[in-house]
Parts: sequence; structure tokens; C-alpha cells
Amino acid sequence: MTSAAWSMVTDDAELRRASALIATGTGPFGVDTERASGFKYSNRAYLVQVFRRGAGTFLFDPVGISDFAPLAAALTGDEWVLHAADQDLPSLAEIGLVPERLFDTELSSRLLGLERVGLGAVTQELLGIELAKAHSAADWSTRPLPEPWLEYAALDVALLPDLRDAVRARLVEAGKVDFAEQEFEAVRTRPPKPKAAEPWRKLSGGNRLRAPRQLAMARELWTARDDFARSTDVAPGRLLPDASIVAAVSANPRSAGELASLKTFRGRASRSELDRWWKAILRGKTTEDLPGPKTREPGSIPSHRGWAQRHPEAADRLTELRAVVTAEAERQHMPPENLISPALVRELAWQPPADPSPEGVANRLADLGARPWQVALVAPILSTVFVD
Repeated sequence: MTSAAWSMVTDDAELRRASALIATGTGPFGVDTERASGFKYSNRAYLVQVFRRGAGTFLFDPVGISDFAPLAAALTGDEWVLHAADQDLPSLAEIGLVPERLFDTELSSRLLGLERVGLGAVTQELLGIELAKAHSAADWSTRPLPEPWLEYAALDVALLPDLRDAVRARLVEAGKVDFAEQEFEAVRTRPPKPKAAEPWRKLSGGNRLRAPRQLAMARELWTARDDFARSTDVAPGRLLPDASIVAAVSANPRSAGELASLKTFRGRASRSELDRWWKAILRGKTTEDLPGPKTREPGSIPSHRGWAQRHPEAADRLTELRAVVTAEAERQHMPPENLISPALVRELAWQPPADPSPEGVANRLADLGARPWQVALVAPILSTVFVD
């Protein structure tokens, strides 16, 4: 493993100086972030890394910086190079950093059909450099940040422009540059997912809870946990795992003491906040606002897992569509899910296009949000499934 020189930026004055240096550099910007996923409630960036040739590597600590506008102005005029950009762009946008153009080395690696697409694996294969990933899952809200963590973060971003060049050369050789550019733009411009109307229904293991009263208790426990997690900026699962909520509801305790005695009711806040959880259970036990079965979102389709029993014709179409997509993906040397979104394939299987011709299928795919390169490759083969 090699190392990289870097400069730490901890306040607004240092950020202005660093931004001026970055603006004098040349070529694309390597950009990365480190978050505290699994530790904090928020998805904010706790470190922002930028590298540009001729300028160097800069590590920005958002904790002490109030205004990223000078950096945003410096990061214009060329591509941002990220690895798995969809993971970093939301936290960058929160602080006003939004790319004009994007190059995603992870997404490119998928389009190229590389067997392993993690940053370390791709860097090893294309640049012959081994990266240590020892700190990728660390709590980056820690202050002060340990020196080895900063070294790790600096090296990751410093290699991105060279990796971009190597990946792009492979894309050119494979004739997939246009595919990649369309995918990059789709990632760059993708709007945030709308918030779920009832996020508590995503409780892991919650499908085992069927009775309305059980669902009410699960909702109240989930809401109490979410409120507490937000107020303390701690990841909800660290306070009270989903499994503990399901266990508590299933046990239906008659008192706070009975809840505390449950061995399956675990979590760092399971006992210290026992009163909070018991009050939530009581609300669930007594409310008249009882949830019904989960309803589908307007315009959505039923889960494909039940099609074989309830909608066999749609299930048969889905099997055929998946088969032709898999075969074409093998020819294109890329994963089927990158060739065309599985969700779009399910949409076609559920509601076949009125016009089953390649043009009709192409129009339907375009309406569903498929990129032009995807439409061109898969519409002709998908249309064969709808021809009697």
C-alpha cells in the first residue's frame, strides 16, 4: 500500500485558501466523503475529500466549516470522479456541493462486467495498487479523527483521477462510453426518493405482526425510537434493534417490569429508556387509531413474490422476460440489473404494452425511465416475449 500527502481543512479561512489552490489545478476532481452510517441518525458527511492534479489532496472537516460556497465554486469546469456516487451525492448536496458533470468508477466497473467492483478491487485490478479498507466502516463522527483514518481517506480520493482514466480506456475499448455517460447523468440528476407515508411498516421482521393491535404497538415503538434517535443523532438500530421491537410486540408485556424481563428485548437503550418504550407500548395498546393491512401505493403493482399463485400469467411473462434479459446481459458482459432495472421488467410483465412491437416496447420503457442505450438494446428482445 502506498501513501498520499494531504492538507487538513478545519475552518472557513482554511477552506477559502484550499479552494483557491484547487481552482488552479488541472483535470477532473476526485471527490469522496466519509459518514457515520450505523452510528448516527443523520447521513451527513463528517469528512469531505478532494484531490486535483496540480493542487493536491484536501480533507475538509464539515464540523468546523460553516460555508462551503468557495469550494463549490472551485469544483466547476470539469468532472467529479466518485466511486459509487449515489452513496455520496446526497450528503454532498446537503452542504451545497453538487457536480456539473460526473464520472462514477464503480458504475463503470459494473458496465464493464468486472467481477469485483469495490474500490479496492478495481484499484488493484486496473492500477496494481492495494488499498486497505480497514476504516471504511468506522465512526467518522469521532473527534479528533485518528491519523491512520485520515491517511486512508486521503489515499482513496488521490487515486480516483488515475482510476478514472484507466476505467475510461476500458469503456472506450468496449464501446460503452455512451452507456456510461447516460448512466452518470441519470445518477447526477436523480431526485431524492419521496419519504414513505408509513415508514414504520419497513420494520425488519414486521411481517410477522398481523393483528391491528400488534401493528399499533409496533408503530408506536418505532415512532418513539425514531424521535429519540433523531433528537440524540444516534442510529435507531443502535438504540433499539428492529428485532427487539418485534419481540416486545409479540410478547405483549403487561407491565414495564415484564418488558424489562424479556431477554429478547435488547439494545443499548432498551433498559435506560425503558419508560419511553413502555409508554409507547401503552399508546399502542389503547389507541383507537388501529392500522389496517399495508396498502399499495397508487399506481404500484403487487409484489411479484405472490404472482405465481395469484397472477400466473404475469409470473410466466416475468420468467420469460428475465430469461431474455439475462441472456443479453451475458452478451454485453454486464449484470442484468445494469442492463435494465428489474423493476421495469416487472412493470412490463404486469402490464404488457398495448403495442408489442419493438417500437411499442421501446416507448413503454422510455416512459418508465429507461435510458436510451438500455431501450436500444433490450426493446427488440423483450418484444419477442409478447408476440404470440
